Amino acid sequence: MSTFMAKNGEVPQGWHVIDATDKVVGRLAVAIANILRGKHRPEYTPHHDTGEFVVVINAEKVKFTGKKWEQKTYAAYSHYPGGLRVQTAGEIREKHPERILEAAVRRMVPRNRLGRKQMQKLKIYAGPQHPHQAQQPKELKLDL
Repeated sequence: MSTFMAKNGEVPQGWHVIDATDKVVGRLAVAIANILRGKHRPEYTPHHDTGEFVVVINAEKVKFTGKKWEQKTYAAYSHYPGGLRVQTAGEIREKHPERILEAAVRRMVPRNRLGRKQMQKLKIYAGPQHPHQAQQPKELKLDL
């Protein structure tokens, strides 16, 4: 008996649509990261991309618990003196609401070439419309 290890192109990759309306950011990010990595399949192989594409709609309607909209901060440093930019989650939601969910998922995938490849399969849209109808994505209901 030997352990099955998937090879590149051996596992078919499907498309899923997730509606993020009234979902908690962290719990939703865990579910998305597992689908991107392929951990929801029996053919999961850690060193190959066995995950599937994920389209997230209504990212502007995600929730945080507690007072995180005012207290949670995101920092970006330009590597110049005085170049630290700190924004709250509420400020980011006003301008680019999809970046909150993208940052949460990015921290849950590997920090290497494979993780960057898996993040390219994530498509996040603030509103209910997306341009991926030609791929015939299946609606995925999450019980979070």
